[in-house]
Amino acid sequence: MDAPHISTASSHIPRRTFLRGLGVTLALPLLECMTPVFARAASSQAPRRMLLVSNNLGVLPKPFFPQTAGRDYELSPYLATFANFRSDFTVISGLSHPGVVGGHSTENCFLTGARGPTKSGFRNTISLDQFAAEKLGQVTRFPTLNLGVNIDKANRSLSWTRDGVLLPAEDRAPALFQKMFVQGDAATVQRQLRRLEERGSILDTLLDDTKQFSRRLGSDDRARLDQYLTSVREVEERLHTAREWELKPKPATAQPPPADVQDKKLFFEKFDLMLAMAQLALESDSTRIVTLMVDAFDTPVFKLHENQSTTDGYHNLSHHGQAAEKVRQLEDADHQQMALLKSLLQNLAHKRDGDARLLDRTMVLFGSNMGDANTHDNSNLPILLAGGGFKHGQHLAFKHDDNAPLSNLFVSMLQRLGIETDEFSSGKGPVKGLELL
Repeated sequence: MDAPHISTASSHIPRRTFLRGLGVTLALPLLECMTPVFARAASSQAPRRMLLVSNNLGVLPKPFFPQTAGRDYELSPYLATFANFRSDFTVISGLSHPGVVGGHSTENCFLTGARGPTKSGFRNTISLDQFAAEKLGQVTRFPTLNLGVNIDKANRSLSWTRDGVLLPAEDRAPALFQKMFVQGDAATVQRQLRRLEERGSILDTLLDDTKQFSRRLGSDDRARLDQYLTSVREVEERLHTAREWELKPKPATAQPPPADVQDKKLFFEKFDLMLAMAQLALESDSTRIVTLMVDAFDTPVFKLHENQSTTDGYHNLSHHGQAAEKVRQLEDADHQQMALLKSLLQNLAHKRDGDARLLDRTMVLFGSNMGDANTHDNSNLPILLAGGGFKHGQHLAFKHDDNAPLSNLFVSMLQRLGIETDEFSSGKGPVKGLELL
């Protein structure tokens, strides 16, 4: 029997190792060499992660939900986008939060399940992400990260404290990037940012340290480090491109600009970038829990394609009344969002996390507080769960006229994180039919 390789003091690298250069600090992902060999053998609990995404206007229900249930279900038009990942996700129908009704007023309750959001004196309760962070303790630099796209920070959030206090979402990727990778007081941060402007990249700044560190790694860890640095580089390139557009003069027009459209019209680009930031945060182990609220309600006229914008703001489109042109634009927008989610799953599937794919260790939930925004219906919510080590590849269909609690799914997710609980909000046990691999 071959003896295991014994990590020596020189070969074992501390878990919280950083690359540093010119005052810039870059956290590293979890590498095999950061855990002593016997600790690796003894530990059966690999880090588990979750990314929780909600569009507060939902999607068109008919093209989202399959017509048949079980494992042999036929992919719906929207889910056909994920055909190559059929075994990596489960679509669930017939879920909602009991007593959480009131149209758009439910948007802050998606991860809390707090009843009666339209009642006088309503106070929200703790959200799924914050509950999980409380139970897990601070095992990463950030217990959770709360992100947004076009979000009204003062009034909307997926994250709420135990006392029902809103936690504002970060919707600026450069600010999040700075928070994750640039440290120091205000004056120090400004000096670091100026140096980064001169060098053009955080990776260029850390080039020498990166080369020296890489030489100490085995082939598997070196490949994982290369993947991680590629992710950092890709995000930097997106931020650089966005900055170039900000510096370019905008076309003149005799018409008065609609409110906020110049800032918020690049809806899909912002969504894509924040998904990339979420992936980077999870991959670097900066956090293991990320929420992302897509505030479609606060999104005005937005760009559908290169030379085509919507005819109205997202909210007005969602109240389509079956008008063919509005439905067509919504279907287009929904398909593009599905494509962004597919790209995320693809990226997570290609990244390694120890002996598994990052997707296998990361639960990705996409859903909404709206079952049908056109009628302000808060039942039969669109729910898709991918990754995380579940037996996927099925359509779990609960009663559409007597929904099961969405919080049952939240209990399943909490248990998958290693949290011992049978209850969360209205959930009194795990969701039926969703099993572990």
